[in-house]
Amino acid sequence: MSDDRANNLDVLSRRVNWKSTQMRARVRRRYWADRLFRLSGFSAVVIAGLFLLFLLGNIIQNGISGFMQTSIEIDIAFDPTLLPDPTLPPDQFSAALARADMQRLLRQALMAEFPNVSGRRDIIQLTRMLSSGARAQLRQVILKDPSVIGTTKRVRILASDEVDQVMKGNIDVGVSEENRKLQDKELAWLGRFQQEDRVSLSFHSRFITGGDSREPELVGVRGAITGSALTLLVTLLTAFPVGLAAAIYLEEFAPRNRFTDIIEVNINNLAAVPSIVFGLLGLAFFLGFMGMARSAPLVGGLTLALLTLPTIIISARAAIAAVPGSIRDAARGLGASPMQVAFHHVVPLAMPGIMTGTIIGMARALGESAPLLMIGMVAFIVDVPGGVNDPATVLPVQIYLWADSPERAFIEKTSAAIMVLLFFLISMNGLAIWLRQRFERKW
Repeated sequence: MSDDRANNLDVLSRRVNWKSTQMRARVRRRYWADRLFRLSGFSAVVIAGLFLLFLLGNIIQNGISGFMQTSIEIDIAFDPTLLPDPTLPPDQFSAALARADMQRLLRQALMAEFPNVSGRRDIIQLTRMLSSGARAQLRQVILKDPSVIGTTKRVRILASDEVDQVMKGNIDVGVSEENRKLQDKELAWLGRFQQEDRVSLSFHSRFITGGDSREPELVGVRGAITGSALTLLVTLLTAFPVGLAAAIYLEEFAPRNRFTDIIEVNINNLAAVPSIVFGLLGLAFFLGFMGMARSAPLVGGLTLALLTLPTIIISARAAIAAVPGSIRDAARGLGASPMQVAFHHVVPLAMPGIMTGTIIGMARALGESAPLLMIGMVAFIVDVPGGVNDPATVLPVQIYLWADSPERAFIEKTSAAIMVLLFFLISMNGLAIWLRQRFERKW
């Protein structure tokens, strides 16, 4: 048989002139097609990388200033006639301080800085150079040290978002007065503070530790981060045990028949269903039928659990199927029951792959906004949620709300929140990669 094959190859080689012009042209075309394919693939990778770099660069360029905020140092005279007696008990002192006229303290301090400013309109413009959160800042200063009452102290006060945008260069002060929000006299007042080195641009910790606000200089992502954490906790506690149990049953115990085939097809199809469909399901079942609270992490987590369940089942089944059959045969040979084979041998060996798929599914749930919009997690929430039934929002929805705001300062806050969201997404995907490389077994 081998002799016949050798003879056939010898006959073919004699019939084909490998050095002919036609054969050389065919070889050149083959090599050219190969090089063209390689070049096309490399170009696609380069173009995708350039688009990714452009996207990330644009987000970082716009968002890095969102972590910074302008402050102005003001000499505040803590008038004892406007403030409560510091010798009062702490509870009474705090309650009386909440009713104190902090706006008047700020107005008097600014009037002392600019004694030539007169007229109600000019005074209002002068005070509007400071943030509306300045009153809360003064209360915190007094609560921290009641002995400042009756003294004058220089306090760093948050500037308004217009002043902040001027300091960051986002408002062109060279255009005519009618084409910008700050008038010439306001720029002159700001210039006076700058000459005295009393204007600073520093890291704004409130953006990390605060909740949402109508004012751009007062917004924070802590409420959205807490809401996302509570929502993902509910999602994990719901989807992981259900998905793992379904995967174990389908892969280890379920008989191969038409019914299980239909289930497998439906699971695969559910993984490709648009996320907003799961939002409609959550709206109809959890809110409409069960009457659960709107805009709560509990409802959001259950809705996202429906979304991530197919992904967890598919990844868990793939990890379980990758365990060699010899492991099962050896366990059965030693007298293990089917349940012991699955839970004592197969599942522990498949757990790295199961955890990797689960983390990837959770990362997808973290970035989803459409299902949560359908169940009402688009409300304006100022307070940080303390439980799964408290009103809350999540990072993607918070980004959506800020992106829809008309103020120029919200653009950088939106990009900064996207950077925070990308940090958590990259961290979760990095954890999945580490788990796969650290615990993956090669059979």
